[in-house]
Amino acid sequence: MNYRHIFHAGNFADVFKHIVLARVIAYMQNKDAAFRVLDTHAGLGLYDLSSDQAQKTGEWKTGIGKVMEAADRAPADVLALISPYLDAVRSSNREGGITQYPGSPMIARHLFRKQDRLTALELHPEDFDVLHAQFEGDVQARVTKLDGWLGIKSHLPPKERRGIVLVDPPFEVYHEFFNILTALKEGHKRFATGTFLLWYPVKHRKGVAEFREELKALKIPRILDTSLEVRSSGADVRFDGSGMIVVNPPYTLESELRTILPWLSSVLEFKKGSGSYAVNWLAGE
Repeated sequence: MNYRHIFHAGNFADVFKHIVLARVIAYMQNKDAAFRVLDTHAGLGLYDLSSDQAQKTGEWKTGIGKVMEAADRAPADVLALISPYLDAVRSSNREGGITQYPGSPMIARHLFRKQDRLTALELHPEDFDVLHAQFEGDVQARVTKLDGWLGIKSHLPPKERRGIVLVDPPFEVYHEFFNILTALKEGHKRFATGTFLLWYPVKHRKGVAEFREELKALKIPRILDTSLEVRSSGADVRFDGSGMIVVNPPYTLESELRTILPWLSSVLEFKKGSGSYAVNWLAGE
C-alpha cells in the first residue's frame, strides 16, 4: 500500500511490459469476437512525468525517453511491431514531447475496438480515486476498488470467454512470487483458455530461479518466459531487469519478441554491451 508507481512510470520495465501487452492485444483482435482485459493492479492509469515524484527519479528518461528518441531509427520490422504501443504513448502527449505516460489500463483502452472491455482493479484509496476519474463515463471500462489477488477469483472467467489477465504487483514484499503462483493456479482453474501476463522483477536472482522452477512444477501447459535486462548482474542485489510470464501466448508472440528484443535491449541497456534478453519455454503443449 506504500508503493507509488509515479516514481517509476515509463521506466525500462514499463516499456518492456507494455510492448508485450500491446502485442497480445493486437493478436486478440485478429478475431471479431470481443475480449476483456483484467488488470489486477491497475495503478493511476496516467502518470504525470513532470511531477515532483517522477522528476525525482527520472527513470522515464532511461525508459520511454530513450525509446521515443530511437524509434525513428528502428528497423522497419521492429517499428511495425511496436507502433501500437508508441501510438498509445503519443495519444497521451498530443502536444508533442513526453509529459504523460499511460499505464497498462490506459494503453489497453487506447488499443480497444468498440466491442472490447476493461476491468481495472486498484486497492490504494488515492490511486483508485484518480483511476476511477480517468474512466468515469466510459462504457467500455469498469474500475473497482479491490485487492487484485481477490479479483482473480471474483472476476474470472469473463463473460466474453476471451481475455487477457495482467498481474503486475508492486513487489513490496518478497512473497509476491508466491502470490503470483497462487493467482495463476486459481486463475487457470477458472479460465484455462485465457492469456495470463505475469510481470516480475529481475532483482533477487535466487528468487527468480526458484519462481521459474515453481512455474514448471504447476504442470500448466504453454508457459513462455521472456525477460529483458538493462545491465549484467553484479555482487549487490539491484533492479537489473524484468520479466513477463505469458501463459497461453499467441502463437506469433515468440517470433515477435525475437524480433523486438535485440533492438529494445540495445536501446535500453545502461552501458553498451550490458543489456540482454531471453525468450524461453517453461512448459510446452
